[in-house]
Amino acid sequence: MQEKYYVIGHKNPDTDSICSAIALAYLKNQTEEGTYSPKRAGQINEETEFVLNYFHMNPPGYMPDVGSQVKDMEIRQSPGMSKEISVRKVWEFMRENQIMTVAITDEENRLEGVISMSDISNSLMVQNATALSEAKTPFKHIAETLDGEIIVGDAEACFSKGKVFIGAGNADVVKQYLDPGDLVILGNRAEDHLNAIELGAGCIVIAFHAEISPAIQSYAKEKGCVIIRTPHDSYAIAQMIEQSIPAGAIMVSENLVTFHRDDFTEKVKVIMGKNRIRNFPILDKNDKYVGTVSRRNLLNIAKKKVILVDHNELSQAVDNIGQAEIMEIVDHHRIGTLETNNPIIFRNQPVGCTATIIYQMFHEKQIDIPKDIAGLLCAAIISDTLMFRSPTCTMIDQNAAEDLADIAGIEIEKFATDMFKAGSNLGSKTAEEIFYQDFKKFIAGRVTFGVGQISSMAADELQRLKERLEPHLQYECGKHGIQMVFFMLTNILEENTELICYGDNSEQVIKDAFGVDVTKGACVLQGIVSRKKQLIPIMMNALQENDI
Repeated sequence: MQEKYYVIGHKNPDTDSICSAIALAYLKNQTEEGTYSPKRAGQINEETEFVLNYFHMNPPGYMPDVGSQVKDMEIRQSPGMSKEISVRKVWEFMRENQIMTVAITDEENRLEGVISMSDISNSLMVQNATALSEAKTPFKHIAETLDGEIIVGDAEACFSKGKVFIGAGNADVVKQYLDPGDLVILGNRAEDHLNAIELGAGCIVIAFHAEISPAIQSYAKEKGCVIIRTPHDSYAIAQMIEQSIPAGAIMVSENLVTFHRDDFTEKVKVIMGKNRIRNFPILDKNDKYVGTVSRRNLLNIAKKKVILVDHNELSQAVDNIGQAEIMEIVDHHRIGTLETNNPIIFRNQPVGCTATIIYQMFHEKQIDIPKDIAGLLCAAIISDTLMFRSPTCTMIDQNAAEDLADIAGIEIEKFATDMFKAGSNLGSKTAEEIFYQDFKKFIAGRVTFGVGQISSMAADELQRLKERLEPHLQYECGKHGIQMVFFMLTNILEENTELICYGDNSEQVIKDAFGVDVTKGACVLQGIVSRKKQLIPIMMNALQENDI
């Protein structure tokens, strides 16, 4: 099987994060071994949705957590068995396949129970003369288990009344102990066969593969007595016969400990530690049986292999990134706090957009950029650089966007206007959804703070968003360990940002960083449009210099 890789951006993904993941996964699939799938760590915002719809592209699959899951373990894919088959058949299957647990499933492959080797041992250690009839054991199972054949009677019928009895005594002893319907184990003497049938035996099992006369067969048929003939002696028959009971009679069907393929192994480890079970059944999302895992499988679990785009901060990465194997990072932000166990490819360039770097990678690999992928990359550059107005924008970004626009067949200004309009059309969104649409978490020393941003070309639209967001900031402050929250309402045309804030010392941080007065938790920062290059570095310095 080909190795799987997941290309994923940061939490609360923006257009660059989504489009870069799609484009890089496409490029990797054209040039490298393995299967590369784009993923997203959060919900898609309106701007990105507009872009994907415009170029008829599907959104990446949602992957909020890259922790190891049951499906990353080596699942033993042994088939389920019917509860109708004999215990002997179950045991033979276990021995042939060197497994200690068998799942019992129905016709639709739904789990009904499990049988372990110890369940079989325990069932055979308990002497119960009525076990076969209580389990309603089919006569065909009895014959098969004893390597015998049914001479008289219906193979599909069941032994459902009486006990198993060895008719080793004389006729008087047999008469004293044999009840109607019992199964009697006999030798090769014809008079014993006739006596058992006369006394109402439901089945006689004849040892030594003895001949049964036509008269006895006819009499047995008349009396409704089943005759089974086997090559084994009476002792062997008595030892083996209980193995013919149906598997359903000894399976464990209550309080089963099962896991699903998508369950995370952190949870699985805890549950396994509380249960003295050797093997655990695994189910798929439709509750169909898949296979089994054991504690040993946890030791060799495969980590998910991921490529990160548009971020390299631990606080912005998908949950449980520490449990995954980071293979590569492509980013245009400052070097953050992510660590890896091994050296990796880390491509970080001072450009305005990750999509610009991926555009370069297409050219370096000499791979033609398809029209739809070109559209996504162009849209990402327009978005991240605010249509080339952001101070993070370089001529490399602008040249890349213009080339991509030619390939995609779009006119940049018109497309940008429609895209930004779609991104700021948030009337149907709750304040919380707007807040987290483009929100990032940062750590400076002992302080954890978050910054969200919405960009628009319309001042009145930004004012309406401010009125909705201001009362919501206090609810977000304190969540996820965040002590201060800030939100940028960026006017693309006027190239300024109204910054609103909440939290202890949040106003003082703004004043120290930008030298402006903050009135009622808000101020206007002229010329500030970039969170990455203009806002965060200055705020970080202010926090560190003033030891807030």
